[in-house]
Amino acid sequence: MFKFLKGVVGGSGTGLKDLPYNIGEPYSSAWGSWTHSRGTSKDDGSLVSIFSLTGSNAQDGHLAAGRNGVKRLRTVRHPNILSFLHSTEAEIFDGATPKHTIYIVTEPVMPLSEKIKELGLEGTQRDEYYAWGLRQISKAVSFLNNDCKLVHGNVCLASVVATPTLDWKLHAFDVLSEFDGNNEGSTGPMLQYEWLVGAQYKPMELTKSDWAAIRKSPPYAIDSWGLGCLIYELFSGMKLAKTEELRNTSSIPKSLLPDYQKLLSSMPPRRLNTSKLIENSEYFQNRLVETIQFMEILSLKDSVEKDTFFRKLPNLAEQLPRPIVLKKLLPLLASALEFGSAAAPALTALLKMASWLSPEEFTAKILPTVVKLFASNDRAIRVGLLQHIDQFGESLSSQVVDEQVYPHVATGFSDTSAILRELTLKSMLILAPKLSQRTIAGSLLKYLSKLQVDEEAAIRTNTTILLGNIASHLNDGTRKRVLINAFTVRALRDNFSPARGAGIMALCATSSYYDTMEIATRILPNIVVLTIDPDSDVRSKAFQAVDLFLQIVKLHDEKINSGDTTGTSSMGTSAGNAGLLGWAMSSLTIKGKADHAPVASAESSGQLTAAASNASSVVNPPDAMPAYPTFTTDSADLPVPSSPTSTDGWGEIENGIFEEQDKEEKDIWDDVEPVEEPKPAAFANIQAAQKRPIVQPKSQVTSVKPKSTVRAAKDEDDDLWGSIAAPAPRSTASASKSLNMRSTASTSSLASASSTKPDDDDPWASIAAPPPTTRAKPLSLGRGRGAKPAAPKLGAQRVNRTSSGGI
Repeated sequence: MFKFLKGVVGGSGTGLKDLPYNIGEPYSSAWGSWTHSRGTSKDDGSLVSIFSLTGSNAQDGHLAAGRNGVKRLRTVRHPNILSFLHSTEAEIFDGATPKHTIYIVTEPVMPLSEKIKELGLEGTQRDEYYAWGLRQISKAVSFLNNDCKLVHGNVCLASVVATPTLDWKLHAFDVLSEFDGNNEGSTGPMLQYEWLVGAQYKPMELTKSDWAAIRKSPPYAIDSWGLGCLIYELFSGMKLAKTEELRNTSSIPKSLLPDYQKLLSSMPPRRLNTSKLIENSEYFQNRLVETIQFMEILSLKDSVEKDTFFRKLPNLAEQLPRPIVLKKLLPLLASALEFGSAAAPALTALLKMASWLSPEEFTAKILPTVVKLFASNDRAIRVGLLQHIDQFGESLSSQVVDEQVYPHVATGFSDTSAILRELTLKSMLILAPKLSQRTIAGSLLKYLSKLQVDEEAAIRTNTTILLGNIASHLNDGTRKRVLINAFTVRALRDNFSPARGAGIMALCATSSYYDTMEIATRILPNIVVLTIDPDSDVRSKAFQAVDLFLQIVKLHDEKINSGDTTGTSSMGTSAGNAGLLGWAMSSLTIKGKADHAPVASAESSGQLTAAASNASSVVNPPDAMPAYPTFTTDSADLPVPSSPTSTDGWGEIENGIFEEQDKEEKDIWDDVEPVEEPKPAAFANIQAAQKRPIVQPKSQVTSVKPKSTVRAAKDEDDDLWGSIAAPAPRSTASASKSLNMRSTASTSSLASASSTKPDDDDPWASIAAPPPTTRAKPLSLGRGRGAKPAAPKLGAQRVNRTSSGGI
């Protein structure tokens, strides 16, 4: 018969070809003469349940009762009553015999008896689940009896179904009728279709058809008896065969037994009202019931109650029935977070419960909610997402990360909270591999450039470590432009010793990306300096790095000597990238202080030796800087981290993406050139002195006279060059000539100052300021028209020429 009905849905017959649902396989049990089948919607494929009832003719009594059930189910709405979607009645032909069939389409449900077998709960967890289900059915029966003045007439295990979220719902409304106890003139049957009810489920007054006694009884009397039958079938695990079996109470929980006996009282007026059953019985007071009840009225709770509840929920969830947690609690929690009624601590509980799902279920049910939460303005939720990103980050697709997640996460790079900046930085270890090259070059590296000069030392250190870990996800051009500059110019010169150590280890971890020219001219000179670093841990790392890179250069030399020129441009060791660098610093707790215990990366299977643990050295005081060679004479010349508000970056990462900027605004990484040949110390000192600004005395700030200006420049020059004075002149003539020039400069006007030219024998010629571009007019010309003389430039000027004399 069922195969024939499936053929009818395909288009043959009248009335069913327009049914917007497909009928699937039937369940093994259903109430009465109905057939309960699985089904799907033709529009979107969503799951439904389809109940069908067939009769030999349109006046069949079962069909009449079925029509009553369809009408009642369509009009009665309650959270614990089966939801009606669609119905139709069709005439079909079985050969030459016409048959009438009623179809009811409802939300997807499953017979409760089959759901209980599927769950297989035992002991306390079974009792907790039964308590929750009985509470729901009691509320549905109470709604019908006390609020609607209706009598269901056949409450039993077969009339209850379970939803995919394991909620229990009441259906089978074929016998449902109004309670007319107030109508004294009524003498006929109150339940028109009571003959459909099995004899084992009928109370004594209904068995005797004593309608007068039924009308005098409370509206809930018949259904309270039916609820007692349901309780018996639940705990005994067997279908009720005869009424006498209800006396066997061995399987009934002791906390429920008194109420069970009241429900089955032989005197209808003394039976327990179903509404009182929920309120009085201690059986319904358990962890599962209280937890679900709290979640269902979450919007009515205050913030303190929510916070307390969600902090206890992760531990509580482990004690509750696992299927109910995943199918009931988890969807409630996800919905509460998505719509803002749940507090931030709920995120921890959500992710813990979600970890019990299969990867497919997690992606389908939880991941969409998590992605939406990244757009939240609640800082606590953002922190929670970043703290647990290792639990769900791998499940995110590259497109979702690049288009939906990263734009919201990136706001944390510039957040005022150091904790949020650090968490955002660490999250990139998981998210960066899923980003497009355009996003990495155009956005991520710019943020990392700013974090490398962050005011928090731990963030600067971890930025260097992150760059080392994501180097493999950068293209070749970006690696060449960024890595060496980031590790040598900034990390190795940081005043925080773990940051310098992280820079050394990052260079070692990315050694395969550098050719021998870069190693010899740019990397080794910067690492060798740190072999005399004040911090012993940094010195140890520096020696290890020097050995590593010298070995690479030696291998390159051996290849050249042997005539093998293949692969000589890049001689880095691939072993350097075998494992990820671990985070050198733990989470920030107090501004300016950090715990140096290493935090292992979630993905690191083979950590490089001392990558993280060696970085956990004692924090040096700010003035404990590494000792550098003598080409820097002043501690002010040492590179220090820029202000966190600086706009310095790593420059144009990709050719053609960013516009050309002025030379003064270029990134510090762009200005770095390969190490040139070493220059004499004195000449290096002169270059450093040339870069110093000229500070005029306060008494001369407002002076505008040319003579005073020249005098101020002379005084500054005398002070500036005092420490690197040239040796004594070779002859008296040269000395007198030089002295005459000085005397002239101090007494003459602007014209004489501009006409002075360096002499070939003058030791200062190589660093003298260039002559002005215009000459001052003679005083005799008066105040006629003409170009004004150019003001002389203060201080020594850098000259693009070399001199063979003097130094």
